[in-house]
Amino acid sequence: MAILVSRYNELVTARLLEGARACCEKAGVPPDQVDVVWVPGAFELPVAAATAAAGGRYACLVALGAVIRGETPHFEYVAGETTRGLGEVALRYRLPVGFGLLTVDTMQQAVERAGGSAGNKGYEAAEAAILAADAVAQLGSPDAPA
Repeated sequence: MAILVSRYNELVTARLLEGARACCEKAGVPPDQVDVVWVPGAFELPVAAATAAAGGRYACLVALGAVIRGETPHFEYVAGETTRGLGEVALRYRLPVGFGLLTVDTMQQAVERAGGSAGNKGYEAAEAAILAADAVAQLGSPDAPA
């Protein structure tokens, strides 16, 4: 498994990473089978995910980031394109991508979702990726002969 983490808003994303790692530990994923890769910002998550997926090494990916609304439409572009890109990677490579991209109005909302009163969305994204990887494995390889 690879966990891809945005450096932008690192106060938040580091907490999301803690949650994702806690989930992996609880699920019994050995730490040496979890690669953590930092990228500059949320917008870079899809290209990192595509590169990781193309390598064929991973059963699933987790993408962690935080986009906080500002006074310009920048939020909509970054949040929308990052979401679209991660979805495309999942479908193109038939590889689960746990979606841990926070899209919030304030830093306070981000903190609440990164281990605060609203839980840890990093944990939830890792859990979704692991469960989806199990489901994909159960369904079998799409290239396997019928």
